[in-house]
Amino acid sequence: AFLSKALGILSESQLNAKGRRTLDNKLLTMALFSSLTPVIIAVICICLAVLWNHRSKARGEKRVGSRPWVDEDLQDKTELLGNENAGDFLEELEEQHIPYLPPRYSEDEMIRRVNEFYQLMNARRSVRFFSEEMVPREVIDSVIRTAGTAPSGAHTEPWTFVVLQDPETKHQIRAIIEEEEEINYKKRMGNKWVSDIKKLRTNWIKDYMDTAPYLILVFKQIYGILPAGKKTHYYNEISVSISCGILLAALQVIL
Repeated sequence: AFLSKALGILSESQLNAKGRRTLDNKLLTMALFSSLTPVIIAVICICLAVLWNHRSKARGEKRVGSRPWVDEDLQDKTELLGNENAGDFLEELEEQHIPYLPPRYSEDEMIRRVNEFYQLMNARRSVRFFSEEMVPREVIDSVIRTAGTAPSGAHTEPWTFVVLQDPETKHQIRAIIEEEEEINYKKRMGNKWVSDIKKLRTNWIKDYMDTAPYLILVFKQIYGILPAGKKTHYYNEISVSISCGILLAALQVIL
């Protein structure tokens, strides 16, 4: 009994000693952490400052190297012409330069002409129903030539017009466009956009693309190809949009 009691006292003493050691370790850890807290905070602040400085420099370099005259979709790092090649190219343009000698009109004639043009454009409508009646191909070619007179960044004329007349090819184009338009209506456009155009009774079905005798496809050229390399097409999307506007105006003349 005495031995058992002695062992019990010894075990209790060992447990108390172990508990004290654990408590001492915890207190030591807390003290160490408390002493290191300012150091850790300082290190974090330094890291944040370095990251912020690096980010600011990156933004500055982006602003310095940015080219706002180039559309955002120009991601191919277009190679600009060297000074020597650029000089030759500019000299060639000088040789092709045609002086601008516009006609002069009286005030009455200016008013008459501008009013006639307004009446013509005011009769334009956005329609989705087209006649099957053929028109001379020469008319379509002239309309496209008119669209090609549009202004463009650095006179790069970054557009390509493709005329389709083959029924099978037109139908294939229709299928491609309808597939994309269905995604637009169901996912990309959003409920508000779809709701706003609901009164126009439009959808992704484009049956008129099979009906119209011609389809005019308009492509924008992001860059041009010259013997010396790629040539930047400045404001290519805006330039093509202006050209399409003139195309619609020219079509209104024959409708």
